[in-house]
Amino acid sequence: MAAAPDLEVTGTEAAPAEGRGRRGRGGGGGREARRALRARPSQVQAPYITRNVPVYEILSEEALEIIEANADTIMEEIGIEFQDDEEALALWRDAGADVRGTRVHIPRGLARKLAETAPSSFTQHARNPARSVEVGGKNTIFAPVYGPPFVSDVDGGRRYATIEDFQNFVKLTYMLPSLHHSGGTVCEPVDLPVNKRHFDMVYAHMKYSDKPFMGSVTAPERAQDTVDMAKILFGAEFVENNTVCTSLINANSPMVWDGTMLGALKTYARNNQACITTPFILAGAMSPVTVAGTLAQTLAEAMAGIAFTQLVRPGAPVIFGSFASSISMQSGAPTFGTPEPAMVLYGCAQLARRLGVPFRSGGSLCGSKSPDAQAAYESAQTLNPTVMGGVNFVLHAAGWLEGGLVASYEKLLMDADQLAMMPTLLGGVDITENGQAMDAIREVGPGKHFLGCAHTQANFETAFFRSQVADNNTYEQWAAEGSRDAYTRMGDRVKTMLAEYQAPEIDPAMDEALVEFMAKRKASFPDSNI
Repeated sequence: MAAAPDLEVTGTEAAPAEGRGRRGRGGGGGREARRALRARPSQVQAPYITRNVPVYEILSEEALEIIEANADTIMEEIGIEFQDDEEALALWRDAGADVRGTRVHIPRGLARKLAETAPSSFTQHARNPARSVEVGGKNTIFAPVYGPPFVSDVDGGRRYATIEDFQNFVKLTYMLPSLHHSGGTVCEPVDLPVNKRHFDMVYAHMKYSDKPFMGSVTAPERAQDTVDMAKILFGAEFVENNTVCTSLINANSPMVWDGTMLGALKTYARNNQACITTPFILAGAMSPVTVAGTLAQTLAEAMAGIAFTQLVRPGAPVIFGSFASSISMQSGAPTFGTPEPAMVLYGCAQLARRLGVPFRSGGSLCGSKSPDAQAAYESAQTLNPTVMGGVNFVLHAAGWLEGGLVASYEKLLMDADQLAMMPTLLGGVDITENGQAMDAIREVGPGKHFLGCAHTQANFETAFFRSQVADNNTYEQWAAEGSRDAYTRMGDRVKTMLAEYQAPEIDPAMDEALVEFMAKRKASFPDSNI
């Protein structure tokens, strides 16, 4: 068993975390000694999780074949819209599809055949090679919340996000070992022009973190700006031959790929950069109310997107994405942590493995307006199928609030604490000699306790997960320290972390080149809010 590191990682160095009160009934000296031991960095977490336990699979072979056949029927009989992109229609026509206007009818088996050139796994390189991630196989990668226009914290409440908030979330994500990826639009900085804010967002990931990151997808030219900035950071030849950026390409469900997303997809695929082709589904509104119906539609939409990346550039890295939520049939609002989306996630994970590509889904999703009990149980009910189902790339793994409208500072830390448990859970049972602990059982014998035995003394620092969020003190100590809940405590920890943040080193000439590139590009066209 392994403990979570009592540290925040800064660059390749590790700094002790903020001290926490401990249960203690003896003298202060002993308590302080134990606190010092526990604050000592125990281990630096790996750049991603490699599972050593089986995945949970919900669908039988017969069920999988039925859903795959239904997805083929959707693509062939009903067709998929490829809108506002004549080149896309031409590529499909040349590949043998029946193109009628903007509706592409894909013959049975064609999309799956085209998907064969997509890699089953790929490396996304970070500017710090120690933080590069391997996407696919038995690996799981956690990335933070993506896309909210609002942020919230215990002091300022709910408000529109700014570029300072964006930078703060990048810094915090960089400091949290359980988040392996810097993410993309961690919040939407509404204080910057819509058509130029992508520069500052991508630059923040490059400047304030050395973890892998995602690119802009809101217009093809913004995707190209991301690629051009990546070429400055990594070198043009390296980018041509390696993946340094992963980007989210959402289908406009049901069964539509629009011109904006297709344009960004083509830009990234042509430059050998990874795309996550993700149907965005609220079941009951954007797909049927049944799990099997939603699975068939998700597979059809995702597989059409995956196949299209291979039409653009055979061998381009791509991830099968699924985002499926149920809705309240009373209000129409999305609901999270319910069993039906979990079953969709499990099923899509199986379908992705059969297709032979990495899979993205899950996270720590909730509809709650604050980091309360509802947020906790809905997030847990989303995270559990995420890790047990075998998701490779987990977007929204931390910080998601209010159905994705809000990025919460405090919930980012709360969720990251839960994520820190997952390497132990997915690592399986230790059956080494130390794990079997037979020496301890022989030493202690019947009727005694294990607290003082040699095995316990050798393993106590790393034996059990230690939460950075939970308060395990006595009631009296908790009350004496102000009776503060986790929300309040994490508000303080956010401030401490940001005050202690140290940026990873970046080549000054490279940084100067990035700033110069952005300044020239921004000056070349006027500000716009579209």
